[in-house]
Amino acid sequence: MSFRTFILGLTASFGIAWLAIIVVPFFKMRNLAPIQLSEATDGTTGIFFPKRTGRVADGARVYAENGCYLCHTQLVRPTYAGNDLYRSDWGGLKADPDRGDTRRETNAYDFFGEKFAQLGVSRMGPDLSNLGRRAESEYAVGKNPSDWLFAHLYNPRLDPQRWQSTCPPHPFLFSKRKVTGNPSDDVMPFGSHGDKELVPTPEAKALVSYLLSLKKDQAVPAVLNFSPAKAKGSLK
Repeated sequence: MSFRTFILGLTASFGIAWLAIIVVPFFKMRNLAPIQLSEATDGTTGIFFPKRTGRVADGARVYAENGCYLCHTQLVRPTYAGNDLYRSDWGGLKADPDRGDTRRETNAYDFFGEKFAQLGVSRMGPDLSNLGRRAESEYAVGKNPSDWLFAHLYNPRLDPQRWQSTCPPHPFLFSKRKVTGNPSDDVMPFGSHGDKELVPTPEAKALVSYLLSLKKDQAVPAVLNFSPAKAKGSLK
């Protein structure tokens, strides 16, 4: 075998794999085709359109810029890759008061509206696929979930129950300024002393809005439901 043949073969081997694993999925995922709902399998007709509320694009950018994806995933794995659905809150809620068991696996449409899918690199911290749902139902019951997230971003160890948290504080997402006149409507109940008040920056607000939008447990069409045995109803 000549050196030229060897190089061409090596290039083809890696090139084909790169095309199949990177390029083709990239172009397929960036232009997801609408899904037609079926009365027989979904209980309704029309087009499936995933709903996201909040500053998704801006918040996703801040999320990426601060490296949140290095310690947190947003991927409830399919059962064959490692069951995540046994957790009562990662893939949804096991006992949602209105919808019952909403846990399900992740699909490509869960990242609708984001330029990049924040799948994550490792799980130094918990999966965040449904952080918005958890914040409302567990972390900040009877309180404002935004305030809980702001406090967690400023310093996760402000909460005595999380004194062992490995999440780094992000005080640079907040601004301390002198009070002139009435206090700001955004003043934080922590970090404010004397005539100084602590307020979240626009980046902090965008990030919290994005985190609260992470409620990837809505009902999906049958073709996207990879664990149909857990289905509790249709898309009606």
